[in-house]
This record gives sequence, structure tokens and C-alpha cells, in this order.
Amino acid sequence: MTHRIKKSVALLQQCGGIASYVGSCDLRSNHVIMRKYCYPIIEKTGTNLVGVLGEDLMFYQHTLKSTAKFSGVGLHTGRTITMEIQPARENTGLVFVRKTADGLVEIPAVSKNVVETRLATVLADENGVRISTVEHVLAALAGMEIDNAKVIVDGPEIPILDGSSAPIVEGILRAGGAARQTQARKFLVVRKPVRVFDEESSRWASLEPARGFELDCTIDFDHPLIRNQRIEFEVSASNFISEISGARTFGFARDVERMRQAGLALGGSLDNAIVIDDFSVQNPDGLRFPNEFVRHKLLDAIGDLALLGAPLIGRYVGVCSGHMLNDRLVKALLERENAYEITELGTLPPSNSRRRREGPSLGLGDALVLS
Repeated sequence: MTHRIKKSVALLQQCGGIASYVGSCDLRSNHVIMRKYCYPIIEKTGTNLVGVLGEDLMFYQHTLKSTAKFSGVGLHTGRTITMEIQPARENTGLVFVRKTADGLVEIPAVSKNVVETRLATVLADENGVRISTVEHVLAALAGMEIDNAKVIVDGPEIPILDGSSAPIVEGILRAGGAARQTQARKFLVVRKPVRVFDEESSRWASLEPARGFELDCTIDFDHPLIRNQRIEFEVSASNFISEISGARTFGFARDVERMRQAGLALGGSLDNAIVIDDFSVQNPDGLRFPNEFVRHKLLDAIGDLALLGAPLIGRYVGVCSGHMLNDRLVKALLERENAYEITELGTLPPSNSRRRREGPSLGLGDALVLS
């Protein structure tokens, strides 16, 4: 271990003695990212992360210790929007609340409320009140293993902030992080593989049994800075914060004017997205990760999978997938009652691996293939 990594580990330990947080991170490849995006969060907030990322985190439901507040521009509307993430009681789940002229409208973060997935995941209630671009805040909450929260906004979309989940993570930590509740967590456990395909391309996505929450994402863009990228990842609160939360959304400079003429991306800028021209990244500071593009796709998938309505025990595989296929995959799984079950963690066999490994399955059956 290099002197720099030793110093980083010591810093984390001084901020609450969180050896379990350090132990789950690949510091050899990610210590620069940890130093730039994780340590500053700890230094700014002064949070003792033992209570946020302790050993009991997965066994009990959690909410926020106090309200986290945010303000920023909406990516597509260009409007300034304020957002609060408030604590909620056990078994509330994740609920969006939109302030309207007629009062507060609650929209639970569940798959049946998804109404659009073209450029973002959009939820609506039965009367058509919508909240757009929910995936980054859902990724932050799911990634930090927060089960119960109300996300209150005064506009039609979630503020984009810096284009990643990192500012949301920081805000939650500033508010004290996660607070343990008394009820046990209930997990959605995948029992049989389910797959969906895009009939007009080679894109597909699947969910299959696993012993943790695992993701395997591949992207393939005809661009010299992206090309084919793949990442495999097992989610925990600690490695989500250090390895995924800071990955930003991205777009191509050639598409900006067309989108704005269509009334989209009106709030987009180099402050909240990676913008790529034909040969380079236009952002002055460049990329946060060498493979930031695929990491952001993984972040989006975590947010979209939160719409299952419960923490996931299963392996997601996405090949050039996006919000549309992710939504179809979630709906496909929920439609097949024999492909999953809801259970408490105590009924599951233990897992010691950070990566996918061979071994006894949780009831692997024949794949359910959808087209």
C-alpha cells in the first residue's frame, strides 16, 4: 500500500473509525476518486459514518436523520427547482411529492407510476401530475440503502445538480446520514431469470438470481472516447459512494441544438453534464473516472431498479440498455410472481464475495425470455 493510500485510510479512520467502509473499496484503483469526491464529503459534513454505513445497515429499514435540502436547475426545463428529502416512517418506501397550486401530490416511486422513459425516467399520478428525471435521487437513496424517504420538489423535475448523485449523497450526509428504524428490511429476491430485448437492435437487459445486488453494464458508442465499455459491480453503501455516485450524465455536442429546439436540455451545461464533441471532452476538468460513461449508465440502472419497490437481491445485466429497457425489465419481473419473492434478510444465505461467484443458487430456474 502506497504512502498516499495509507494516509487516505488514516483520514477515513479519523473520521469515525470506519474500517468496514475502507475495506469494501478498491483503493488501489480508486484512491484518487476517493480523495476528490468522497473525502471532501466527509470533511465538509463532519459526519460520523459509523451510523451511516455500519454492520447493521442491511438488516433494518433506514430513513434520513434529518431533512436534506437542495436547489438547482432542471436539466430539461431550465427552471430553478428546490428539493427536500425528508425522513419517513417505516414501510413508507420512497415517495415523491410535488408542490402544485392545488396542494401536495404524492407519487410513490414504484414501477406502475412510470409514464415516460425517453430521456429520463418520469413518474406521474393518476391525474397526470408528473415528476421527471428521478433516477439520480433514486440511485442515491438506493445506493445508500435508505428505505423510507419523501422527496419534495416545487417543479416538474428533480434538479440535475452536477449531473451525478454525489451532491445528493453529500446533502444526505450533511443532514446526518441514515437513521436506523425498528422494522426489518424486506428484500425482493430474484428466483428465475427474466430478460427483455429491444426488437429493433441488439440491446437487452436481464435480472437473474445472485447472492447480493450485482450489476454488469456494457455500453457501445461509435465515438473514439467511449467505444465499448463494461463494468461489473456489487452494490454496498460504501462502494456506491466512492465508485459510482460521482459519475455524471453525458451527451454529444452535435445533439444539443436539436434537443433545445424540441424544448429539451434547456438547463444543460458543462456544470451538470459531460459534453463530448467529435474528438474531445469539452468540460475543462475532463472526466472523473476513465470509464465515467459506463459508470453513469450503472448509476441510472440502480435508480431505475429502485422502482421495484424493495431492495434487490439479484444480478442485473444490461447491454446497451437504458431507461426504456430498464422499465420494461422491472415490469416483466413483477408480472411473473414465480420469478421473485419478498423476504427478510435473515432468511438468505450469507455472502462474502464482492464479485459474482459460482456456487449454490437461490433457486435458479429456466429463464423467462421476453421480446
